[in-house]
Amino acid sequence: MSITFGPVPSRRFGLSLGIDLSPGAKACNFDCLYCELAAAKPTDTIPNPPNVEEVIEETKKALAKHHDTEVITITANGEPTLYPYLDELITALQSIKGDRKLLILSNASTIDDPKIRQVLAKLDIVKLSLDCATKRCFKRLDRPLDAEKLDAIIEGMRKFRQIFTGMLVIEILVVQGINDTDEEFEALAKALKKIRPDRIDVGTIDRPPAYAVQPVTYERLESLAKHLEGLPVSIVAKRPKSTKQHFSREDILAMLARRPLTQEDVDTLFDTASKATLTQLLQEGLLQKTTIGSTVFYTLSS
Repeated sequence: MSITFGPVPSRRFGLSLGIDLSPGAKACNFDCLYCELAAAKPTDTIPNPPNVEEVIEETKKALAKHHDTEVITITANGEPTLYPYLDELITALQSIKGDRKLLILSNASTIDDPKIRQVLAKLDIVKLSLDCATKRCFKRLDRPLDAEKLDAIIEGMRKFRQIFTGMLVIEILVVQGINDTDEEFEALAKALKKIRPDRIDVGTIDRPPAYAVQPVTYERLESLAKHLEGLPVSIVAKRPKSTKQHFSREDILAMLARRPLTQEDVDTLFDTASKATLTQLLQEGLLQKTTIGSTVFYTLSS
């Protein structure tokens, strides 16, 4: 089975070449209800992992073929930080990546380990999952090998932020009837304000899951995101069709006081006059425009 795949276009990170560190079978210390891979008993090892030389050789061939690759994404049929040679691999990838970014997609299960934090700190982008901030929810939704680790994971994220100079993204995947409550998002808000990620992606199920669970609506994601006031939230879900709306200066400033708006928000919701008002506010210095990964955010000027 091939170690590399893609490249595939990512709205959040650009054109991405994937590296699968568990190409033979699922190997994960979680068994998340929403996982697109088949249900499997959690494990803390990857059976028969490819060696670093194999991974680098395949990656070199893929990069030679796909010159327009923007991001090299380390992932797995499961959890990539279980790969036993991760430090050596990242060092080797740095020597061949050129001006591309190195990204890892992790469930954050090992971020409490200082050695893992030091290894991941070498990357350009780290995307960690945090679906729950209460142990009951964590045990029910993510079904981890060690259900008692949640507090240590959150603390590990906070410590990682202190040493990591790249882009830290936290992903929350919302499942109907489990972590879609106001109480859970209030707990998440407290944790995220301690972690201080660069971006928070809030989404829901959009592929067939391993278990019989359901997504929530876009409107519910918007409502839950209000609990993450002042944090850089991006809602990652298909938007309902809607007519363009008109927003005054005061409306725009009030919205941004609650949470940043993405370019996608603006393109979907703002009519032509409202976009002109947004541009005027930028020119006056009342707003600022920043890009985190491939996502453009508008925020109030500090």
